[in-house]
Amino acid sequence: MFTGIIEELGKVKEIHKDQENLDITVEANFTSELKIDQSVAHNGVCLTVVKIEENTYTVTAIQETLEKTNLNNLEVGSVVNLERGMKLGARLDGHIVQGHVDQIAKCIEVRKADGSWYYTFQYDAQLNNITIEKGSVTVNGVSLTVVNSKQNEFSVAIIPFTYEHTNFNTFEKGTVVNLEFDVIGKYVKRIAEFA
Repeated sequence: MFTGIIEELGKVKEIHKDQENLDITVEANFTSELKIDQSVAHNGVCLTVVKIEENTYTVTAIQETLEKTNLNNLEVGSVVNLERGMKLGARLDGHIVQGHVDQIAKCIEVRKADGSWYYTFQYDAQLNNITIEKGSVTVNGVSLTVVNSKQNEFSVAIIPFTYEHTNFNTFEKGTVVNLEFDVIGKYVKRIAEFA
């Protein structure tokens, strides 16, 4: 479980294709605190640490993960949002995030406001995911509040701190991001389908 509060930005140092899997080596300040078999969210995707070497660690993404996320778009030098698993008993500063990406979306607008930024994302509504006005959504692992919710798109407002401390500052029109929709909303929608 995660909170959607990004701990730090990591840098992709190496990418290695192993059959259908992708081994991704990331440089991060908290590497010395990691253990093999620990979960870390990368742009919102929960992956298991399989190797640690000095200030880098390696995770493996399987084909199922690669098909549903933007991890295939990573290159050496890419910056990724990182969050370690939530500690039991700690504050839940974001919202309940599983690290299970539901689908990808495309950034269709970036608008600078007076002291903030608005990003609009479009996603495939046929996959039955929804947002609600003022509800929660996770974009590349960042816990955010939905504004301007529509059937297949929504916007989020980003404060300067989030802009500076996540990879939102690299987004432009056409950027592909990972979405995890609110887990409670997903259960309510599924129950409603059987009512």
